[in-house]
Amino acid sequence: MPSSLTVAAIQMISSASLAENLGVATRLIREAANAGAKVIALPEYFCLMGLKDTDKVTIREAFGSGPLQTAMQELALQHQIYLIAGTIPLEASDRQKVLNTTLVFNPQGLCIARYDKMHLFGFQTEKERYQESETIEAGNQISTVRIHDQGNDWVFGLSICYDLRFPELYRQHEPVDCQVIPAAFTHTTGKDHWEILLRARAIENQCYFLASAQGGTHQNQRQTWGQSMLINPWGQIMQELATGEGFVIGQIHQETLEGVRSKLPALKHRKLSS
Repeated sequence: MPSSLTVAAIQMISSASLAENLGVATRLIREAANAGAKVIALPEYFCLMGLKDTDKVTIREAFGSGPLQTAMQELALQHQIYLIAGTIPLEASDRQKVLNTTLVFNPQGLCIARYDKMHLFGFQTEKERYQESETIEAGNQISTVRIHDQGNDWVFGLSICYDLRFPELYRQHEPVDCQVIPAAFTHTTGKDHWEILLRARAIENQCYFLASAQGGTHQNQRQTWGQSMLINPWGQIMQELATGEGFVIGQIHQETLEGVRSKLPALKHRKLSS
């Protein structure tokens, strides 16, 4: 019997107001769920794009408790979805930093997976400077999550934003049906690299990619690229949203995965040096 799963990626322009961002996320999650999505991903920093980098440290939560995690649990339960809350600032070993963490909640409201961002963005020009290591502690473990829907099991890989530039991370995940990547790519890097990197990762790993992005000019004057997308295992863009609030939605199909991997069994052709 053909098996498919409807997934959605939410795009936001998060502000420095936690309450405002939660309101937007709640509305867009409801709209995506009403449109039939069973798996919904939020972008990186959906809860807060602070006026300064240290603002996220002030709202960090202990893993397993806190208002942000409670809100995500309730939304997953209310809409009977798998909610990929991508990202929430969690307590780190350094009290001046956070872990930039994706948490996955099932339709019962339980947290079933966690991924702490491993690769920390650093970028500097005459006009821009980003150094995530100043306020974020790097994670050290890859993560996947198994999603069950209508008798079918799906494996989703978890990564965050800058991780996209490190293909070796995704090789450790295989076999994966769909990679989910919440992001807040800068406009400067996004316009040249975002689509290319996403499509390349989908092609080389022969899986779907669901990318949930920040997309616009934020209260802190940071400009993010947007272009949330669903990409198929052949590297084709199935749906995208250039900028602004909203979501992309589409179906992933096990038959498509099997077809690509059987016609071009590149994953089986890999040769590793001894």
